[in-house]
Amino acid sequence: MNKSTYFFGQSVFGQLISMVDTRIIARNSKRYKADHYVKRFTAKDHLISMLYCVFAKCSSLREVAGAMLGLSGKTRHFQLGHIPYRSTLSDANKRRSVDFFSGVYHDLLREYQHVISDTRFKDVLNKQVEIFDSTVISLFQDILKCVGRTPSNGKRKGGIKVHTVINVDEPVPKMIWFSSAATNDHLLLRKLEPDDNTIYVFDKGYNDYKAFKLFCEKGAGFVTRIKENAVYKVEQELYIDECIHSGVLEDTIIEVTVKEDDGGSKLKLRKVVFYDRVLKRKFEFLTNLFEMRPDMIAALYKIRWQIELLFKQLKSNFPLKYFLGDNENAIKIQVYCALIVNLLLTVIQKRLKRPWAFSNLVSFCRIHLFNYLHLIKFLENPERDWQRDDQDLEMLTLFRGAYF
Repeated sequence: MNKSTYFFGQSVFGQLISMVDTRIIARNSKRYKADHYVKRFTAKDHLISMLYCVFAKCSSLREVAGAMLGLSGKTRHFQLGHIPYRSTLSDANKRRSVDFFSGVYHDLLREYQHVISDTRFKDVLNKQVEIFDSTVISLFQDILKCVGRTPSNGKRKGGIKVHTVINVDEPVPKMIWFSSAATNDHLLLRKLEPDDNTIYVFDKGYNDYKAFKLFCEKGAGFVTRIKENAVYKVEQELYIDECIHSGVLEDTIIEVTVKEDDGGSKLKLRKVVFYDRVLKRKFEFLTNLFEMRPDMIAALYKIRWQIELLFKQLKSNFPLKYFLGDNENAIKIQVYCALIVNLLLTVIQKRLKRPWAFSNLVSFCRIHLFNYLHLIKFLENPERDWQRDDQDLEMLTLFRGAYF
């Protein structure tokens, strides 16, 4: 039996864990006091155990504890100090602050930002483009309030809403905020600090004229869709040049009323009506970018779909249907660990010259998690061993034919 040319002294899981600098773990453990009053199961052990849960797609505490128990003697390769019992992992998910995991994620994002970032949008617009939206993750218990009617059996399901901000040049979130599923989307606007060098793109669920006024005062741009029942006054119809995309049907300056505690004020915005021939439907956009071409406004909103693809990627590839705890802290920890794994695999995907679909990359790492393969070399040319075996078989067949 031939020895694989990709054999490596560290398992695939060990190679993935080595991407998380121990200094980042130590720094955040000290910053958030994650190891205070802890004797054995440290923050580092907790992080590695939860990352294993995400990589292996475990759905229960019993699965995580049982599977890791079978790794006795192999933990040195991925720096795990103590294998947790079910109760130990459950208690840690309940008590250890989620801020530690949040800090590790954001430090990793800063470390690998140069690998995953792409500045083509910023180079074209001379401004940064950021997208924000939210997604709801269903829970089997009413831990966080969800919307909808109470079922006939009286058992309500809960839901956690993950509010996310992404930089359009980076395929991973730069900001995360959690709330119950019943929380209105536009409350995220209070968490944002508008930047005059940024254009924000979001859907009409975030329509808030007070926030739009703040964007204008801070010099930040935005693009969204106008609500069907919006009340406004048309101030001016702008000329549509012949070189503009023919899908632009209307370009006007409108005036809306901003309701405030001390009365109301007027705010001038721009409304662009665009017909999409592919979807065969009309869109009405609202923005404060008065100098930009109207077809560029439509193109900016179209890239908002990038955040929807991110939500689909996270939900379909990582264990976000079953949670290792019936409390809010455990749920948030598991979401952040899924984001860390998503970031690490995105870095690997960007470093590879060979194109890999993200879902295939996740499946490969899960299947070979404790095989001793050199991950990058194997992913660059996974067929090399097969080709060599085929050549050996062909030579053996020729040799036998000549001998007999």
